[in-house]
Amino acid sequence: MHPPSDAPHGASKNTLKLAFASVGVVFGDIGTSPLYAMREALHPVVESGGDLRAAVIGVASLLIWALILIVTLKYVVFLMRADNRGEGGILSLVVLVETLLKRKGGFVLFLGIIGAAFFFGDAMITPAMSVLSAVEGLKVVNEGFAPYVVPLTLCILITLFVFQYKGTAGVASLFAPVTFVWFATLGVMGLFHIWDDLGILSAVNPAHGLSMLIERPGLALLVFGGVFLAVTGGEALYADMGHFGARPIRIAWLCVVFPGLILNYLGQGAFIISHPESVSNPFFLMVEGWLVIPLVLLATAVTVIASQAVITGAFSIAQQAILLGLFPRMGITHTSETELGQIYVGQINWLLLVGVIILVLVFQSSSNLASAYGIAVNTAMIVDTVLAIIFFWTSRNLPRLIVIPALVLIFVIEATFLTANGLKLDDGGYMPVLLGSSIILLMVTWMRGRRALADKLKKESVELVPLLESLERRQPTRVAGAAVFLQTDPLFAPSALMHNLKHNRVLHDRLVFISAETTSEPRIETEERVSVKRLPLGAWLVEARFGYMEQPDLPKALRACAPFGLEIDPRQASYFLGRRVIRMSARSALPYWQQRLFIMMTNQSSRAIEFFRIPPDRVVELGMQMSI
Repeated sequence: MHPPSDAPHGASKNTLKLAFASVGVVFGDIGTSPLYAMREALHPVVESGGDLRAAVIGVASLLIWALILIVTLKYVVFLMRADNRGEGGILSLVVLVETLLKRKGGFVLFLGIIGAAFFFGDAMITPAMSVLSAVEGLKVVNEGFAPYVVPLTLCILITLFVFQYKGTAGVASLFAPVTFVWFATLGVMGLFHIWDDLGILSAVNPAHGLSMLIERPGLALLVFGGVFLAVTGGEALYADMGHFGARPIRIAWLCVVFPGLILNYLGQGAFIISHPESVSNPFFLMVEGWLVIPLVLLATAVTVIASQAVITGAFSIAQQAILLGLFPRMGITHTSETELGQIYVGQINWLLLVGVIILVLVFQSSSNLASAYGIAVNTAMIVDTVLAIIFFWTSRNLPRLIVIPALVLIFVIEATFLTANGLKLDDGGYMPVLLGSSIILLMVTWMRGRRALADKLKKESVELVPLLESLERRQPTRVAGAAVFLQTDPLFAPSALMHNLKHNRVLHDRLVFISAETTSEPRIETEERVSVKRLPLGAWLVEARFGYMEQPDLPKALRACAPFGLEIDPRQASYFLGRRVIRMSARSALPYWQQRLFIMMTNQSSRAIEFFRIPPDRVVELGMQMSI
């Protein structure tokens, strides 16, 4: 009899399936790094001259230990233990730290804003950088292809963004096999060329990387900017934890991705030592003859998959930012009936496409774009590290004496990387700084505007319960049916109710006041979805709760009220919504320019009807003008 072993066997089989699937979604970005990381790291060495063999071994050592310390130790070992009910990512970490500190806003939220803003910058740069570097492999086949690299890159990227609205369900099943073949190819290429100079194996010793830092610190700082490209995409291991789980991602990293990357970097190093002329593009020059074309096609496919993963990540971050009040409401379309995470945000998609096209046209090559690439990811990673230090110091779920010194060391390394990337500001590094700063400005403006609006509404609002009590004594005309009023604060009467009483002087037989709260948990169980309370005048107060990774759905929340005695058909009720038109004010706490920006963002915000999934043919909108 072996029944007890069946469950673990089934569980391990499912874990391996998830690990295989994660290869196609989580690791595409970091998997494309061998296309350019070694080349860009050695670029300053070639320009300055000196012992190429020692430099190659030193750079290979830095690449290997960057992957060990930043990706394996920081993300795989430490940060994957800082999950919010299984969810990871920068904004999940912010919510987690705020919960531990029992304090919202302030320094922690501002760190989250910085991290999220620079992630959007990364979401523009990654597709441009990855696809350009793959298509440039055509120049290895024939230099005559050089004029077609940029147009072909633009065609691939525009096609990718134009078809985002269809979702990835139809092709997602191909992502894992293609990316798995890519990592196998990386490993085989590297293993084949390690024999070109077995001395490259000494790069496993960190002393070679340290000696470069000590002997030539100025050059090492320039090299660091290229080395950092090897770890871009490492944050995806933590961000995508909610889709696959920590264990499958760890298995995929340690068994497939990490060995493939290490072997390829060692192989590139040995190949450059034995063929110094290949330093201009070592990756594609490692293969010969007809093999170059299939390698270019495979690389292009993987860079498209990597770009898709980053775009999907940008949609997910945008959804979380909207629900946490950092962005205005946007139309969110679910592109899969089975996968909760498969969403499409049109406004984000077209903004990213415009940014990507500008980047490709301005920089023209992956080498030029490499200057802009590192800063965005580097900034987001430093934010992760600072938040991780606060989390592990407060939560104590790992021994402080081990985890804090290790994270401080990683912070110092990442700060050094940021200094190295800062040297590229004039060569294109200004682009992610400009993008990140613009998004931070938008987020801060939206938060300040919403706070000013809420304060104004609170001053001018009437408390709901006393109002209903007074209406109970002198009842207005009642009409048949159910009226649902959307509230921003359960304590106060919604503006739509006040305008309805003022202009129509009638109330429905059944009154429901509903508010939607975004919680610090990613998802809410059905039985915890709503709290229901009886009010004077036979009215009902419903407080609906949604996780920060859920799409608010008010009809669904209303159906969940049946066990509490409130039975209402959401398709037959009338929904009363207040529509505010914001005006400028000389007495506002916001400066003139910020008021204009807030009004512009408000005008671009999607309507509550779409955002809360309210039946559009059952809505009554009552407008009002107000200043902030």
